[in-house]
Amino acid sequence: MSQSEASSHLSARLKTRDAVVGVVGLGYVGLPLAVAIAHAQFKTIGFDIDESKPVQLNAGRSYIGAVQDEQLAALVLKGAFVATSVFDRLAECDVIVICVPTPLTRYREPDLSYVESTARKIATHLRKGQLVILESTTYPGTTREFLKPILESSGLSAGSDFFVGFSPEREDPGNVSYETASIPKITAGDGPEASALMEAFYGAVVQRVVPVSALDVAEAVKITENVFRAVNIALVNELKVIYAAMGIDVWEVIEAAKTKPFGFMAFYPGPGLGGHCIPIDPFYLTWKSREFERPTRFIELAGEINLGMPRLVVDALATAMDRRLGIPLSRARVLIIGLAYKKNVPDVRESPSFKLMDLLEERGATVAYHDPHVGEIPKTREHSRYAGRVSQELTPASLATFDAVLISADHDAVDYHSIASHSRLIVDTRNVFARKGISSPNIVKS
Repeated sequence: MSQSEASSHLSARLKTRDAVVGVVGLGYVGLPLAVAIAHAQFKTIGFDIDESKPVQLNAGRSYIGAVQDEQLAALVLKGAFVATSVFDRLAECDVIVICVPTPLTRYREPDLSYVESTARKIATHLRKGQLVILESTTYPGTTREFLKPILESSGLSAGSDFFVGFSPEREDPGNVSYETASIPKITAGDGPEASALMEAFYGAVVQRVVPVSALDVAEAVKITENVFRAVNIALVNELKVIYAAMGIDVWEVIEAAKTKPFGFMAFYPGPGLGGHCIPIDPFYLTWKSREFERPTRFIELAGEINLGMPRLVVDALATAMDRRLGIPLSRARVLIIGLAYKKNVPDVRESPSFKLMDLLEERGATVAYHDPHVGEIPKTREHSRYAGRVSQELTPASLATFDAVLISADHDAVDYHSIASHSRLIVDTRNVFARKGISSPNIVKS
């Protein structure tokens, strides 16, 4: 096929919903996207290297809150969605969307190993007329400089034999106001025909498509969104420390400041950053900027502040225990409330609670956790030693066995009145007790 024939053929299949779409990576990004695509009446195949996931999904059981079992089961029953770990089926797909993790190495440099291994699998099965899309968050230039050459190692040429695009994921686990289909989608393609195919595909799936001029621009959009959040969170984290020294409640300050109808956007301090985006994405940009010999002092300072918050929280806990209970942290039993990185979700990716556990145990404390959304700690790359620990019951009797309670994630399903009534000491990093109007002399804000 010529370039125009290849694109027109795929464009026609997208218009009639005859195109088959493959989504590689069925996690917090890939599974909701696959379900949205299936709802848009495309036959959708989900791929994952974890063989247990397809078994569970094909039985109509979801492991992600944004996808309900009934919703999933209905799609499976009518053949709109199927999950598999057999990557030979990539050849069946007209559109392939890559939704795999892009973590950092131990040296805080980009780890594109998941993207690379996925791209090499796709290259093995690549055929003419396919559209390959990267959704994983990464530094500007990844799709053009990294993904495209791997795909072209198949012997096919991008822009003539197949097409390449980038569209950053914008999922927000736990957000009940927005779902995949209602979040505006940034799109870019490698050339005008790829760009048109990107708009046609996502325009059939989501309510609004926002095309930009180039792949690098689309990649920079997502990085910018998360750098913005990371820097502003670092600012309020630093203000929290400053105002605490002055005897000023930073949360009261923020609540008053946000009454201004212009020129202010509320961000809140916490025990550290979590999730797959904000703790990671800024470092992708700082790494890439070295290639251009441009400093990123502001972003790196924000990262330094945010990475230091768990240690400040543990120091505050140790001070409070010494002054109020006369107990050293080395002999303390501490209960962490909330293992997830944010409220009302089971997502533990990059959760600051793991760092809090590390620091507390390094100082000799005995640590347990309670989380209504995380019954058992899953195996993670960096915190495998905690795998299998289970959430503790939250009863007056169990609370009495702990010297201190540390609020890390402020889940709504937690009984904060019981915690306030039956705990010797509470360190609140989320201001949850004040927001709920619960007062106790045992509460310390941090």
